[in-house]
Amino acid sequence: MAIEMRQQMKLSQQLVMTPQLQQAIKLLQLSRIELQDLVRQELEENPVLDETPELEEVKEPDTLEVTEKEEAPKEDAEVFTEVKAGEETLREMDWTTYLDGYNYSSGEQYFDDEDERPSYENLLTKKATLFDHLMWQLNLTRLTETEQMIGAEIIGNIDEEGYFRATLADVAGACGVDEPAVEQVLRKIQEFDPMGVACRDLRECLLLQVRQLGMKGSVVESLIRDHLKELEARKYKQIAKALGIEVPEVLAAAKIIAGLDPKPGRQFGQEDVHYISADIFVYKVGEEFVVLLNDEGMPNIRINPLYMGEGRSSASADQKAEEYISEKMRSALWLIKSIHQRQRTIYKVAKSIVKFQRAFLEHGISHLKPLVLRDIAEDIGMHESTISRVTTNKYMQTPQGLLELKFFFNSGISTIEGDAIASESVKNKIKEIVDAEDSRKPLSDQRIAEILSTHNITIARRTVTKYREMLKIGSSSERKRLF
Repeated sequence: MAIEMRQQMKLSQQLVMTPQLQQAIKLLQLSRIELQDLVRQELEENPVLDETPELEEVKEPDTLEVTEKEEAPKEDAEVFTEVKAGEETLREMDWTTYLDGYNYSSGEQYFDDEDERPSYENLLTKKATLFDHLMWQLNLTRLTETEQMIGAEIIGNIDEEGYFRATLADVAGACGVDEPAVEQVLRKIQEFDPMGVACRDLRECLLLQVRQLGMKGSVVESLIRDHLKELEARKYKQIAKALGIEVPEVLAAAKIIAGLDPKPGRQFGQEDVHYISADIFVYKVGEEFVVLLNDEGMPNIRINPLYMGEGRSSASADQKAEEYISEKMRSALWLIKSIHQRQRTIYKVAKSIVKFQRAFLEHGISHLKPLVLRDIAEDIGMHESTISRVTTNKYMQTPQGLLELKFFFNSGISTIEGDAIASESVKNKIKEIVDAEDSRKPLSDQRIAEILSTHNITIARRTVTKYREMLKIGSSSERKRLF
């Protein structure tokens, strides 16, 4: 059979996401702070958009058609009155006050008295990193030029927790020296502040801190050097027998070890602070819960009146300029419509969540009901994917605290009486049981499951283990405390 190429016409239908629909979906899953940044960026890039005063209400376009010949919305033309500065205005102005409050472009400030000048420490806003702190100490140390180079290479390979993550061979190859020279500089850097920095593992870090505290040759050093694994498993009697000492001495040494810092570099951490701002407020007014959207800080945008008529109707206007204005006009209208659609969708979802979780809002987490995305989707007549996007990175301020919308969605666990209880309520119950236990005799997962059964909650031991790990609670041996 010969292979040949031929042209063939075929008629088919397929679903294509328009740029406008993609924008609406993108806005739906943005948090409130991210949406504010996006609107600010659009205000800077799109000349058709304008920000209205806070007291002026923004009218939403009723209809929106994506066509090449879209007519501009009709609004009353605003009258702009030109402000003229005459001689009377110049005479009335208090130039002394104006000049006193004027900020010079150079950024310099002048003070009559040296005592009024703020100290330089008050002008510093950047927090020193671990790298800066170690390099500052390295520059104050008397080292040769080669040792300075090796030290800088070592410090560059120290992670944010304070551990040296490279090998001596790597540093030696990068600096063109032998490994003993690198080892010598590494020992000097390990004497820097904070104690325990530039070590290669936990045992070396703890040993270095103990020796700097003057405990070399003590029981504490022996525990860290030879019995660290047994110490983690709380095998105090086995350690005491191996060292030939009493258990109270082992407990005293373990208490000292517990006060050491396993991550010496975290005090210089530069983690970004992520601020959480509530998108929805829920208040109880009388016997009803009222849902309010948080619009604080959100710019009120509208179509700039200057582009409403003459920007697109002038016959003498440049063709490219007219096309540019038309494109920006469509983009602005779609942005306004998408924002309003987003707000309406979030409000519907929040109202539905409040309806399903009314008992939780009134009485607390023990009354949290099982809820899935399908329940909300069927209640408000939307798709589950839309509900998933709405509940992403959104927070609700409730009488029970600030909670993520995802918090309200959890699976259900059947009780002995046949009812369903939310998994978050079970986790909270496990946490309460662990908090109330005797730290000298912590409860096993099987015992916690038995206690839950007395509260009408029947779950397997492995489920208790899974929930305990999700709560970041250690096992019974890890929770055991003898001091």
